[in-house]
Amino acid sequence: MTLQFGFLGLGFMAATHIQALAHVPGTAVGAICNPSGRNLDGDLTRVGGNVGDPNGVRLDMTQVRAYRDVSEFLADPAIHIVDITTPTKTHVELAIAALKAGKHVLVEKPMTRTAEEGRRLADATREAATRGVFLMPAMCLRFWPEWQAAHDAIVGGHCGRVLSARFRRVAQAPGWGHGHFLSAADSGGALLDLHIHDVDFIRHCFGHPSRVFSRGHTRVSGGIDHVLSQYDTASGAVVSAEGSWAMTPGFGFCMAYTVVLEKATLDYDSSRGTEALRRYVEGQPAETLKLDGPNGYAGQIRHFVDSIRAGKAPTVVTADDGAAAVAVCEAEAESIRTGLPVSL
Repeated sequence: MTLQFGFLGLGFMAATHIQALAHVPGTAVGAICNPSGRNLDGDLTRVGGNVGDPNGVRLDMTQVRAYRDVSEFLADPAIHIVDITTPTKTHVELAIAALKAGKHVLVEKPMTRTAEEGRRLADATREAATRGVFLMPAMCLRFWPEWQAAHDAIVGGHCGRVLSARFRRVAQAPGWGHGHFLSAADSGGALLDLHIHDVDFIRHCFGHPSRVFSRGHTRVSGGIDHVLSQYDTASGAVVSAEGSWAMTPGFGFCMAYTVVLEKATLDYDSSRGTEALRRYVEGQPAETLKLDGPNGYAGQIRHFVDSIRAGKAPTVVTADDGAAAVAVCEAEAESIRTGLPVSL
């Protein structure tokens, strides 16, 4: 059976997820919904963002149903999975409504605007799972081949113990989203919308940190738009992450990491293009790694679809993970405000 996706919200991330569906067999776009009416003609070629195909997508609307009313959209019996890519502040209510309507839910990151909302949605997710209805936060980094390589090296032990890990995700202020991103009250600023990717990945690799110590400042959103944090983890490795929307216009976007292990160093920098991932092993020449497999967007959707077909909740990332990542970001905000480490 083909699983039909219904997209709620029709901006950059909706276009990105729709493109990813082409790499997930047995799926299709069945419906779209946007209360504003924007892009309900199926033409998403005008939306853009910091990654992905710049050409966007154009849907064949003879095969896709369009809605402005959310209740009518959720009542569509042909929709199996609701993909929520609306502004962050709307996630919790829309996701709970979709679960109550019996729809599986993929919800964009950050899963919710606050950790309290995240815990509420995690509770609703557990209840829905008892009915065979599942939710997954779209933390795509866990599914990106280059980050999976870092995770495997950190937790697998084949390159020895991890000594340190540094993650960096920096950009100029987003120029899309109709002002949503540039309002910290709505988006949480760079701390919650951008930096949370690396926060979640650090939890994925090292477990929930016991303490964070952060510095940061605002620039464009009224919230924290540049953050530099250090995390205390059970492994004892020196772990840090930097996230920013504070770069001067024209800078663009760059994501990077360096993982230092006893027997090797992995270094990724998106600015190197096809040479982005390098591995250094003592006594050997530096090696450029070119990994096969779908990108993180397709990977996360494939995992969610496979879980639904198996009748099991997704395991690589859960609603509890989504809520916990927001909680770590809130602790970072407190550390920036007080100038002190914050225990978790």
